[in-house]
Amino acid sequence: MIEAEWWEYDSVEEMADAVAGDVGFIIESAIDARDASLLALPGGNTPGPIFKKLAAQKLAWKKVTIVPTDERLVEVSDERSNARLLAQSFMRAGARVIPIGGENADVAAAGNIADARLQDLPWPPDLVWLGMGADGHTASIFPGADMQNALDAPKARRAVGVTPDPMPADMPVPRVTLTRASLLSARTLIITITGADKRALLEQAIADGQSSKLPIGRVLAEAEQPIDIHWAP
Repeated sequence: MIEAEWWEYDSVEEMADAVAGDVGFIIESAIDARDASLLALPGGNTPGPIFKKLAAQKLAWKKVTIVPTDERLVEVSDERSNARLLAQSFMRAGARVIPIGGENADVAAAGNIADARLQDLPWPPDLVWLGMGADGHTASIFPGADMQNALDAPKARRAVGVTPDPMPADMPVPRVTLTRASLLSARTLIITITGADKRALLEQAIADGQSSKLPIGRVLAEAEQPIDIHWAP
């Protein structure tokens, strides 16, 4: 059974304050314990205000390494790149941001490159932070033919290439994503979402567990650690 605790806020700003504080504590604790911190962070619109508050904290950012949970196969300079968002948010503070994507027409090869880059990092991450799309996707694990590849990849595999089917109308590009096993290897797992529709979708996915048809439900069904879900209207 999925062990999830919901944290509810009156506004996105209130959620941003709380989540930034929690992530800052995770970073400090990791640095105290291991003299370094590794985070896997999402793209999208919801994390933006949280990133801003988090980056403003006085932390030992030079000891922090950040990777995207997933990436679109575009150049890092492209505004659609998650690594670009993370670099803009945290590199000025002193963190190291490692891209896992890049423009590559061969999705399988892109997945191999992403996996190789992640294999060079001290695993597991101190934090994996997930979002969720309106179709129930998380990271870049979408409904479609490639979903099982991401869900069932061997535990040693950290990333795979995926082609959403159908392609999202707003971002019609192939991607790389951390595998389910890689996401769930994290010491801490959090989710941030907004809106009543997404809350209802996530609650149903959690209730359905392994029988869920949604990627988020299938990912979380295998989680062994408790999950903190942060929600604002």
